[in-house]
Amino acid sequence: MKIFISQPMRERSNDEIQKERAELMAAVREQYEHTEELDTFFDNPEWGALMCLAKSIEALSQADAAVFAPGWEKYRGCRIEHQCCVDYGVPILLD
Repeated sequence: MKIFISQPMRERSNDEIQKERAELMAAVREQYEHTEELDTFFDNPEWGALMCLAKSIEALSQADAAVFAPGWEKYRGCRIEHQCCVDYGVPILLD
């Protein structure tokens, strides 16, 4: 099962982001076998927020399910990704 992770990234270090991703995937793997994390950690300083969101939605289109990190509702990109899941029927495992 391919898992899409949505998480706040603004004003956070790469280490903080990666640690949270690992924790989220560990929680998913406790409940589901055969999971694969889709690569949605984009560390390209040339890309703006909109390009990162576009790439995230592209990855979401390949997901079997999505996971939302705590606090996602406060971030515009995460809210858009959540709405895409709702509108397009991508199951949400954690939010």
